[in-house]
Amino acid sequence: MTGLDRRPAAATDATLPRGPLAGFAAGSLGMGIWVTVPGLLLLYFLTDVLAVGPWLAGLALLLPKIADVLLHPWVGHRADVEQTRRGDRRRLLLLGCALPLAFAALFAVPGGLTGAPAAAWVAVFFIAGNLLFAAYQVPYLATPADLRIGYHERTRLMAFRMVVLTLGILISGLLAPLLTGGDAATRGGYQRMGVVLAMGMLVAMLVGVAGIARLRGSAPTTAASGHGGWRALRTALRDPQFRWLVAAYLAMSTTTHLVLAGVPYYAEYELRAPRLTTVLVAAFVAPALLVTPAWLVVARRVGKQRALLGAQGAFAAGSLVLAVGRPAGLPVLVAAVAVLGVAFAGMQLLPFSMLPDVIRAASTTDGAPTGAGTYTGVWTATEATGAALGPYAYALCLTVGGFVASTAGESPVQPDAALAAVRYGFGLLPAAAMLAALLLQRRYTLDATARATS
Repeated sequence: MTGLDRRPAAATDATLPRGPLAGFAAGSLGMGIWVTVPGLLLLYFLTDVLAVGPWLAGLALLLPKIADVLLHPWVGHRADVEQTRRGDRRRLLLLGCALPLAFAALFAVPGGLTGAPAAAWVAVFFIAGNLLFAAYQVPYLATPADLRIGYHERTRLMAFRMVVLTLGILISGLLAPLLTGGDAATRGGYQRMGVVLAMGMLVAMLVGVAGIARLRGSAPTTAASGHGGWRALRTALRDPQFRWLVAAYLAMSTTTHLVLAGVPYYAEYELRAPRLTTVLVAAFVAPALLVTPAWLVVARRVGKQRALLGAQGAFAAGSLVLAVGRPAGLPVLVAAVAVLGVAFAGMQLLPFSMLPDVIRAASTTDGAPTGAGTYTGVWTATEATGAALGPYAYALCLTVGGFVASTAGESPVQPDAALAAVRYGFGLLPAAAMLAALLLQRRYTLDATARATS
């Protein structure tokens, strides 16, 4: 059977226990740190601390992600091989637990390096970190497809993950700027931040490994389909539902990472208060802790597809308000960021719970997932690509505006065009990218079938 055959495999009404669910979700706490901190601070770290020009800084973040396009599907193939041979993906997960070492090194740039050499240091450890992140994330996200659970239970499983992921994003997003020294950030502050958060990341990821083992022991699991590699990759890429979902998610990932990269610039140069970085991060992330259960309810009532389209539309609308800048007033701007946060919660929960729906719909006739790891590897490669394209797109906006790079402690005068680029890159560009995501998402048609057969 190929991805073009949409006969869903038989589901089960089994309800997963909360204990194993919480253990599984704990792994996302560590992943949230890696997803958030480089996206939030790395571009700013390069341009305003290490004196790297914005075009080179954007390139240093983009090139490592190009390797991910090949590495993540390969890791997915290895995850399928592990599942076939050993019955689990534990060894890859444990390898991924070395990620905190790369995270700490990423911000431990030797004191004598600035400009291009500093950008090279960051790029090398960014590549290493991305590979280790894939080793953990790919088998982690393949877990829902490995379990014989139904349409709504997959959403519930990912809701647990989303709440904990949001907690990781919120904690790291608030702590990271403070640990670097806030308005007076230094190289030493960034190094301290990297070490402290790396320790928390390691603990969370190890708990997640144990939680996955408990989850697999508490619910029926499916046998591997017995093939992977290029065959599974072709199956995934020929699957029209998967292609539309992945294309929409690429646009969503690019947009959200663009916004994260732009937060420090928007706070400093548009709002003229660098300390507001933590306020904007909190406004963006905190709502997800409250509204994720609401998105779960909405998805049950109207389906994941319609709920996701609503989230995308809300994100685009909120972004347009941010393009107005200071004349709108700080309360309005913070409220607009909160709208983005509510939408972000839906865009994290719903696509990730739709991915196992696609994998299960492409199952073999005996119900075994067709290359679940490979599907997930392509998905995480897409996420990684968006994580690079977002900051790169923002860096290009700054470059076009003539933004002046600097080292820590310097305060160069930015031209008016650069200030306009800061504002419009944070508002108009995300709105346009999210509109593209919405139009792509409308081509996805599996949701009604998945609901009916679950």
